[in-house]
Amino acid sequence: MTTDPVETDSDLYRVVLENDRVRVLEYLDAPGDHTSPHRHPDSVMVTLSAFRRRISAGGTSVEVDLPAGTARWVGAQEHSGHNIGETPTHSIFVELKEPRTDPSESSEPSLGPSRSTAQ
Repeated sequence: MTTDPVETDSDLYRVVLENDRVRVLEYLDAPGDHTSPHRHPDSVMVTLSAFRRRISAGGTSVEVDLPAGTARWVGAQEHSGHNIGETPTHSIFVELKEPRTDPSESSEPSLGPSRSTAQ
């Protein structure tokens, strides 16, 4: 079973750039749209529109409400999403291909984007 969002939700995700260090995805959905369970490596998410979403994994869910023009760290995770707002979600994900090398960096899993712009 694939967990690549470009394969699980090809109508919502598309690759806009890929090289040996990063993969850049564009995500665009409509209110009410759901994603299948999929996985992201460590990533930076940039919101191109304001949106409200529910991110779920393993019986846990969080609601994410972000304005346009926000950049957030998204630690590696597997989840599904649901647009629970009244506007489309439009965002860019810059997925990192190199694993963490500093053992002092936190590796605790979290769900959804970080709560702050500083990590």
